[in-house]
Amino acid sequence: MLAAALLFLAVPPPDLVAVGIVLSPHPERSVAILRSEGRTRVVGIGGTAFGGRVAAIAGASVALEFGEQRIEVRLAGGDASRASVRVPAISSKPVAPDEPPEDPATPSRGMERREVERRLGQELTRILGETTLVPVTDGGNVVGYTLTRIPPSSLLTDAGLRPGDVLTRINDVPIDGMATLIGLWPRLQTESVIRAVVLRGGRPVSLAVTLR
Repeated sequence: MLAAALLFLAVPPPDLVAVGIVLSPHPERSVAILRSEGRTRVVGIGGTAFGGRVAAIAGASVALEFGEQRIEVRLAGGDASRASVRVPAISSKPVAPDEPPEDPATPSRGMERREVERRLGQELTRILGETTLVPVTDGGNVVGYTLTRIPPSSLLTDAGLRPGDVLTRINDVPIDGMATLIGLWPRLQTESVIRAVVLRGGRPVSLAVTLR
């Protein structure tokens, strides 16, 4: 009750801006990267950020509701083409011999694609709201993200990720920024194998999931 009242009284931050939008073939799975007061949030439709609730995500704008007020936040720069985050093509080749070894505690696993899609529809808002990423930098450049918090019993944990893992690469794409990480989202939905390289206890290990 109190949370609903606070949301009703919320006022849009004056510096709120959309710095990235990733559109999915399934509209309910589209995500937006919002920024205000130096903070960044990744949120899907129905999620909350900076006091507002995301009502819709389009090619170059995000609609948020602050109580009875509905505002449209345009993509920074106003260029719709920026909604398509460009990342290198994802390779589907088998794991190369020089790839880090698997962690025996989290071996490669298989998942049914339909089951993954069903769970994504149920868990996406929770994953976005409860996952905390902290950038890891080297010489001022982002070289990965530490997963300081992951929702338990979620697709992320079932895929082998653990709190404390430093995610450095997904399907041969170096994770050099949030735009790259989010930009991989729609591409991974069509992949048959998803491989991640993480630093676990300071040691690189590979995690792999085959979608059947």
